[in-house]
Amino acid sequence: MVKGVSEGYKTEQELVGVGYRASNKGQLLELALGYSHNVVFELPNEIKITTTSEKGQNPKVILESSDKQLLGMVAAKIRSLRKPEPYKGKGIKFAGEILRRKAGKSASKK
Repeated sequence: MVKGVSEGYKTEQELVGVGYRASNKGQLLELALGYSHNVVFELPNEIKITTTSEKGQNPKVILESSDKQLLGMVAAKIRSLRKPEPYKGKGIKFAGEILRRKAGKSASKK
């Protein structure tokens, strides 16, 4: 069988950072990403969205669709709103994604 029709595709994203939140009302995804305003993202009707926020865990955005290309494009667009930065790792990342971390400035000895 064709996977998209029988099962569908699914991507999961995590919001890593203090005060980062996600909520959805129908096809509107509202994200608090540390900007002075909340970011509202309207999703196409082909995509089903669920957001989870558990205490002690990073908020998660789960996208499901039968169209793999559309799902990937929307997931990339959401991630581009706040890409993970290399020093603290804050931002929107895919679940299971391994980020390359950099060492910060170190005190030099004179």
